[in-house]
Amino acid sequence: MNTQFQAPVDLQEESFRNEVGTMDKTGKRKWVFPRKPKGKFTNYRNYTSYALLAIFFILPFLKINNNPFFLFNILDRHFFIFGQPFYLQDFFILAIGAVTSVIFVMLFSIVFGRIFCGWLCPQTIFMEMIFRKIEYWIEGDRNKQMKLDKQGWNAEKIRKRLLKWSVFLLIAVIITHFMFMYIVGYEEVFKIMQEGPAAHPVNFIVMIVFTGLFYFVFSWLREQVCTLICPYGRLQGVLIDKQTINVYYDYKRGENRSKWRNNEDRKALGKGDCIDCNQCVVVCPTGIDIRNGQQLECINCTACIDACDEIMEKVGLPKGLVRYATEQEIEAGTKFKFTPRMKATTVALSLLVGLVGYLMYDRGSMEAKFLKVPGTTFQITDGKINNLYTYTFLNKENSKKLITIKVLNPANATITYYGPVKIVLKENEIIKGNISIAFPEKEMRLSKQNITIGIFDEKGKMITSYNTTFEGPFKFAL
Repeated sequence: MNTQFQAPVDLQEESFRNEVGTMDKTGKRKWVFPRKPKGKFTNYRNYTSYALLAIFFILPFLKINNNPFFLFNILDRHFFIFGQPFYLQDFFILAIGAVTSVIFVMLFSIVFGRIFCGWLCPQTIFMEMIFRKIEYWIEGDRNKQMKLDKQGWNAEKIRKRLLKWSVFLLIAVIITHFMFMYIVGYEEVFKIMQEGPAAHPVNFIVMIVFTGLFYFVFSWLREQVCTLICPYGRLQGVLIDKQTINVYYDYKRGENRSKWRNNEDRKALGKGDCIDCNQCVVVCPTGIDIRNGQQLECINCTACIDACDEIMEKVGLPKGLVRYATEQEIEAGTKFKFTPRMKATTVALSLLVGLVGYLMYDRGSMEAKFLKVPGTTFQITDGKINNLYTYTFLNKENSKKLITIKVLNPANATITYYGPVKIVLKENEIIKGNISIAFPEKEMRLSKQNITIGIFDEKGKMITSYNTTFEGPFKFAL
């Protein structure tokens, strides 16, 4: 007797969670051909993306006080943020800033789900706003792309594919060059381009590697970055709850879904507002069905909202069947509330942002260090004890400084300069030198005591100070 196992209905409905939307049950890639979205939210996303792209392509050329607005040159250890130079001594500020960024992402995930992925993520912006639009321009919308993919390699397919791949490669080259401008500066990138690969073989190899990486990601890997590689999609499952705003399908209003029939009373027939047109599925860039509920592949791009609203408007039903909402709002009809967890996270974020802002503002205009020269000891000359120090001065401002050195505590110290008495520090300059500090021997109470050295500008105002030690002959403390 032949028997066939029939899975329960609830297991059949949840079977989609056992596989990724862009792969079939055998693990083979299912290529996604999303229909070109249009509508209110798509327009908002376009404006947001164009603004962010403009910032990305303009920022490398902006300077403040002749400093790059943003530069992160790890090799030469040149770092500029908002035109201000940052040094290794300031990296604790960046560490606190990184913690703040993580909490910021957590807060947004707790409150707004994956709005970052759909609206602000570079992967989404480059893919949907540049590469995908070029694909629509060359190959046409969804149906034409699917037809072109299935047909043989005739003249039309070869021409369109070669054109698309060539444009993709050109854009990957441009993106790579701009990325390197954020590392070495636009002047250096232009210099490398002019001098050619023979003069800079390593730089060109690195650029070729990154160009190939960008090309591979945006021409083939695509939405797989969001569904398989990026950890944020899986992290959101930990962060979101029933009060998190996400793109949701209102199943209470939409079910039971059925095809549209003219002049029928759907409510009387027990039919929901979903007419099962499948338009929310065909516009999805990650190939999921939003009607199945929240899924890790969903990036909150709102394409399904615009597609559903367009259909609802055509058939005369209220918009918002697919909309921004919370799970609790869909289930119980309750409005969004700012939960205690959201409030606590917001307070923590505000404190950290305030701390980062204070540290960036109060990191000082210069840094000074006085260290005893290694291998030297004190000397006694004419009743005075002398110690030799090496100083290091770092000017963090974008203006020249004329500084002098004074011992603040204890008094009666004399300084011998091995160089100019008034030291000139250019903007963003680090200089080193030596000085000798002497105290009357009779004033030494300990064999090693603390002293404070002050740094003063040309107007006599103290810029900063440094505490170090002064050594003398061994004495018994009474």
